[in-house]
Amino acid sequence: QVQLVESGGGLVQAGGSLRLSCAASGSIFSFNAMGWYRQAPGKQREWVATISSGGSSTNYADSVKGRFSISRDNAKFTVYLQMNSLKPEDTAVYYCNRVGLLVVPAWGQGTQVTVSS
Repeated sequence: QVQLVESGGGLVQAGGSLRLSCAASGSIFSFNAMGWYRQAPGKQREWVATISSGGSSTNYADSVKGRFSISRDNAKFTVYLQMNSLKPEDTAVYYCNRVGLLVVPAWGQGTQVTVSS
């Protein structure tokens, strides 16, 4: 079964940290680059970060560069997003998925991150 399950969100004050997790089915995760995305209220979903299949290469949106860190555990089919120095503008529902043309149409439920000022 194709599945993406995000967790780890919550309410945090500005300047705080959260660590998000995404458990994916093997058919999605294995041998594929993975990404984190987010959707703020009233806005379109946007890309946040990507990690290569082996984990050696990462890329970040300018808005989160230097504050967020993406990683993965291939043995657990899990990708993580460590978020530090959080800002109110980081408030959004966060999702994981493959990247580019390989994005899986059935997105997970996402995990809500709310940053208070």
